[in-house]
Amino acid sequence: MNSDSDLQIAGDILEVQHLLRPAREHPSTVAEFAGLARSLAADRARWAPLVQYDSASRWYHRLRKGPGYEVWLLSWVPGQGSGRHDHGPSSGVLTVLEGQLTEHTHRGTRSLRAGTERVLAPGQVHEVVNDSLEPAVSLHIYFPGLTDMPMHAARCAPAAVDVVPA
Repeated sequence: MNSDSDLQIAGDILEVQHLLRPAREHPSTVAEFAGLARSLAADRARWAPLVQYDSASRWYHRLRKGPGYEVWLLSWVPGQGSGRHDHGPSSGVLTVLEGQLTEHTHRGTRSLRAGTERVLAPGQVHEVVNDSLEPAVSLHIYFPGLTDMPMHAARCAPAAVDVVPA
């Protein structure tokens, strides 16, 4: 007769920690960087007191630096944007901590709400804008650390067509 009570685990399950790999002090894979972003996002007490808002330009603060990577905290007041750019040879993880941002890429436009995480490949061109009426805060991890941020010409919007009633 099989039942849930027939299943037993030999020994204390909490004693298997010695079999698990220890957590790395510094991430080295995209998945580990995404995990670091989620961990830092959840630690509001660490980043929230640092946030400032600047109506003249985007505010940024390096939150952490490790071997081969950097973590930046950015704030965006309504209307602020990054301009079209890429991150040179760096990969990135962008996480929205508060508010809402809009990302424009060659594939289209995407709304990024608090909790949204985006992984960016080296050379990927995008533009991030705060199109909302409320400030926003985002966390950016670059690996290797950001050394280049080439700007790209703005995309030409389709020409407006005046419709004249017949």
